[in-house]
Amino acid sequence: MKDELNKLLEPLFGATIESSYSTGGGSINQTQVLKLTNGERVFMKQNSNPPTDFFLAEIKGLKLLAQAKKGPKIPKPIAVQSSPRPTFLLMEYIENSSEGKNFADQFAQSLAELHRMTQESYGLDHDNYIGNTPQKNALDKDGIHFFRDQRINFQRKLARQKGLLPASVDKKLDSLCDNLEKYLNISGEKPALIHGDLWSGNYFPDSQGKPCIFDPAVYYGLREADIAMTELFGRLPQRFYDAYDETFPMNPGYSERKDLYNLYHLLNHLNLFGSSYLSSVEQVLQRYIN
Repeated sequence: MKDELNKLLEPLFGATIESSYSTGGGSINQTQVLKLTNGERVFMKQNSNPPTDFFLAEIKGLKLLAQAKKGPKIPKPIAVQSSPRPTFLLMEYIENSSEGKNFADQFAQSLAELHRMTQESYGLDHDNYIGNTPQKNALDKDGIHFFRDQRINFQRKLARQKGLLPASVDKKLDSLCDNLEKYLNISGEKPALIHGDLWSGNYFPDSQGKPCIFDPAVYYGLREADIAMTELFGRLPQRFYDAYDETFPMNPGYSERKDLYNLYHLLNHLNLFGSSYLSSVEQVLQRYIN
């Protein structure tokens, strides 16, 4: 693989790989930093068995997020393996740092700028991935219908196929989907460009303290879904949520809706990692059905 990488890197950097080190990665991809002979560094993501367009979809997502000029910093894609099914992606290496006292405000303001980017319909002109689960983005001008059909019901179908969804839980999902208009207040909202998977592992401050986001699952959706995801596995300081609402006010009652947005991610985790997430799905359903 090193020879293959050097053939890609040398024309771009005038240098080859001197050394590399692993940064661990997660359950989906493995990651490395490649140190080049000219002192520069490149970030590499690898997946030994990805879907055919997995990394190509990520490149599209990164480029789309980068169109928000005052949005968070986005790593630039550099090159992808020349293969019918690429197994690695090379990106700009961004040094991370600790969160400064202004990080929460800066992150909130830059995310609001990203969310101000809009189009006529919810969805996207192509499908992509959430983790390595397909994410369907069929265009729909109705945000409630989009969230119901392209998010909740798609994950629900996958869970049924995998035998992970008991009939009692499926019935509660029926009730929820039939009444989404009662639970989601999207009055005045427009389709917003969102990161789509904004948990705490997918953002950090760069060496200058500027917010950086990566590993996207991009689409035009309900912007509260991004805010809610920051609360699913850990939480930003309260100042972030206050600063976001000051910059781009949300409809009243967000705190009553956030678990509903995160139901999509809990169902996805059920499909990715198995029945240990079923109780979390049931807890959310029980809250809204009652």
